[in-house]
Amino acid sequence: MSDTVLDVDGLWVRYGNVPAVRDLSFHVGAGEIVALLGPNGAGKSSTLSAIMGKLGRQEGSISFNGASIVGRSPDQVARDGIALVPEGRHIFGDLSVKENLRLGTMACPDQEAAAQGLAEALERFPILDEFMGRQAGLLSGGQQQQLAIARALVSKPSLLLLDEPSLGLAPLIVDSVFDALSEVREAGTTILIVEQRATRTAAFADRSYIIANGSLRTTIDADTHDIDEVISSAYFGA
Repeated sequence: MSDTVLDVDGLWVRYGNVPAVRDLSFHVGAGEIVALLGPNGAGKSSTLSAIMGKLGRQEGSISFNGASIVGRSPDQVARDGIALVPEGRHIFGDLSVKENLRLGTMACPDQEAAAQGLAEALERFPILDEFMGRQAGLLSGGQQQQLAIARALVSKPSLLLLDEPSLGLAPLIVDSVFDALSEVREAGTTILIVEQRATRTAAFADRSYIIANGSLRTTIDADTHDIDEVISSAYFGA
């Protein structure tokens, strides 16, 4: 088994007294693409937020490269080497593509590495190089998603978290996003992805954890037979 990059053990996340994530445990190995799948409200996005230090009240342990990151702020987690592409992209529409990308370099303490990360991101997403001076809000949905991923990558993270990267995109654009993520992994970045396209993502990932009502239901890999049936059973208890 590959070295563990991220280890989540017994994670609980609560909003008030309501648990959104219940005793969740999983791991992500170096160089893997791992997916968190489940219906709406399953606790997937809350799990990513907990990893990034965006939630104050939680229980359990979260370790990154063998060290606890519980209690660290989002900017500290980012500087540790974890980057998040949030649901809805959250680009700055009034800023240019170049300005959005420069914001991503702020999480990288090594500016020489950040410059290298920017060059690599533009090589991977050449349309952004073409539109560097364009207002980001004028890009298409697919181009904005490329910008959101590129902005995360310029910080040279060792772990990339993605929350619904295919949301609202046309099928052909979805294909290009998944192709880009394969290239990101091949370049050495470990990936944890949350997606609603469960069957597509389960076949794409090395391993998928299916959660419902905040709890782990089952674990599958890309070689699992009858993926649709396994997913349906985990989602709905069929």
